[in-house]
Amino acid sequence: MDKYEDGLGRRAANHQPMTPVSYLERAARTYPDHPAVIHGRLRSSYADLWQDCRRLASALVARGVGRGDTVTVMLSNTPPMVQAHYGVPMAGGAVLHSLNTRTDAATIAFQLDHAETRVLVVDREFSGVIAQALALAEVRPLVIDFDDSEYPDDAPHPKGDRIGTLDYAEFLASGDPEFEGAVPLDEWDAIALNYTSGTTGNPKGVVCHHRGAALMALNNTIHGELGKHPVYLWTLPMFHCNGWSFSWSVGVQAGTHICLRWVRAEAIYAAIADHGVTHLCGAPIVMSTLLNAPDAAKRALPHKVTFNTAAAPPPEAVLQAMKEQGFHVNHLYGLTESYGPTVGNEWHSAWDALPPADQAAHKARQGIRYLSLSDLAVLDPETLHPVPADGETLGEVMFRGNLVMKGYLKNAKATEEAFAGGWFHSGDLGVMHPDGYVQLKDRSKDIIISGGENISSIEVEDAIYRHPDVALCAVVAMPDEKWGERPCAFVELRPGRAPTEAAIIAHCRATIAPYKCPARVVFTDLPKTSTGKIQKFVLRARAAEVAAR
Repeated sequence: MDKYEDGLGRRAANHQPMTPVSYLERAARTYPDHPAVIHGRLRSSYADLWQDCRRLASALVARGVGRGDTVTVMLSNTPPMVQAHYGVPMAGGAVLHSLNTRTDAATIAFQLDHAETRVLVVDREFSGVIAQALALAEVRPLVIDFDDSEYPDDAPHPKGDRIGTLDYAEFLASGDPEFEGAVPLDEWDAIALNYTSGTTGNPKGVVCHHRGAALMALNNTIHGELGKHPVYLWTLPMFHCNGWSFSWSVGVQAGTHICLRWVRAEAIYAAIADHGVTHLCGAPIVMSTLLNAPDAAKRALPHKVTFNTAAAPPPEAVLQAMKEQGFHVNHLYGLTESYGPTVGNEWHSAWDALPPADQAAHKARQGIRYLSLSDLAVLDPETLHPVPADGETLGEVMFRGNLVMKGYLKNAKATEEAFAGGWFHSGDLGVMHPDGYVQLKDRSKDIIISGGENISSIEVEDAIYRHPDVALCAVVAMPDEKWGERPCAFVELRPGRAPTEAAIIAHCRATIAPYKCPARVVFTDLPKTSTGKIQKFVLRARAAEVAAR
């Protein structure tokens, strides 16, 4: 036996599973009185948050929730969402599943059934669509209503009806604030389930483990530049990759979560000024929202604010405007399968001397790997050999390491394909620069990224094909100044049929979520190869022309 193994095995004293839950416990014991969550008039200290998470775990266990059970939430960026990220995994090893609040009833129903949801917590803002989804779903979870006392008076719509059998506040109060909770038996245990559109109609369930979540929280602290007691504003939906794992990162440095139900410029500027916000995240649309706000809605920033963005690189003019407004922009890149961004544009001070156009070109690059991502490469997808690091040769961006998912729930085929050859295949095309920085050049062909959310072009096409007048269709990404990209549909009609663009869009709205519907519909003969395959690259060029007009 190896002398370094003899009598030196793992034991409780020297090996404990990594979990981000431990970060909250430490923060609560070290800074019990420091503000943890601010939501309107409500304030919770770290001692309060830790007790609430223990109550939630206790209440769930009392209802029979345990290891491997799915607890689904349909919540905005509110205190229960923060509590769920800790309390659910503490409930005997349950798994948190966060629903996209913008999605449609059919998609929600699929996820509830696929995840085998045991408990469903619903904000009353979304009770209507959840009621529709439950009518379609086969599972019959325990439904708990969250009635937000801070729901704004100027809300665009009133709260929906109660659809559950329990009230969240009462459910939370029934739990034990001293409940010990359960650490994972293994750090490979699942902590969260997040669905991604992928390239097919039905979304794939990305399973994340405690180890990845714990490491990602630490990586965000470093690469997201979170100092001691950061003040984090929730402009990014917490349902999106668990808020890029910042849901767990904020507790590492005992920071403050500033809740935000809707992304509105006036509310964002007010939060920054009133609460001393230091960090926020979001797609480029959030930057546009801030920059294009009327002067009356803006407030002078009390200090430089770090804005982490992940999507298409912001234009030079936007970067300059953000800098002038007082924001420091960090350009990141990642996927749901990698717990959010795991690649960052590490800025060199020498680049500050470059002309603005050259600075923007450097800022547009996605960058280099996070510390806990073992490897980031641009490979030939057929041979898995690295492409030349010349900034020109295209290849597929691939990852491997501890910041990659366990795999896709109940989808062994997709998991094997994603991990073929010992790499996670992102599906994104990019180049490797001589200095080791990766830059994306094209997205996965069938994915449209609109406002930071993935839209499957196939799902939109399926909806259009259900219209009786449609013979053929193809959906591609169209550049959009506000959303980054939006779907553009090219439709070939049946002989003698003449529906309007508005009719096709209205038809889509009846079957899929509004944000997935095409922004434009162009009636035309579709370009095809000799074998009849639609040439989407031609349509992408046409979509760009449509956007320009």
